[in-house]
Amino acid sequence: MAVRDERGSGSMLMIGVMTVVLMLSVAGICLAGYLVAAHRARAAADLAALSGAAVFVTGGDGCGAAHRNARSNGGRLVSCEQVGDQVDFVITVRVEVRVRTGVAQLPGTIQAVAHAGSGAP
Repeated sequence: MAVRDERGSGSMLMIGVMTVVLMLSVAGICLAGYLVAAHRARAAADLAALSGAAVFVTGGDGCGAAHRNARSNGGRLVSCEQVGDQVDFVITVRVEVRVRTGVAQLPGTIQAVAHAGSGAP
């Protein structure tokens, strides 16, 4: 009866396990990057809309204030709309935040929309 030599089989098993762990870690890091970017986009959009509404109430340029605020919070103002007058108005902003994952096939930006004003939903 021949004795089988099984030396090295544990190493191959560990290589497989470590490959799976590494792939899950990379996926987790990408997911965490998107979650952080989504949080930053929502926060930047909310702050931009609120600052735009506050400036608009005082008679200033609401979209200009929203643009400055979005930029200072790490976002880019994609669109800004003012509907209504000084008494009943809504400012809607769309902010975009870049995501750096290093994977070309994944989207590179996350967008969020926020509304502020006396008639906001």
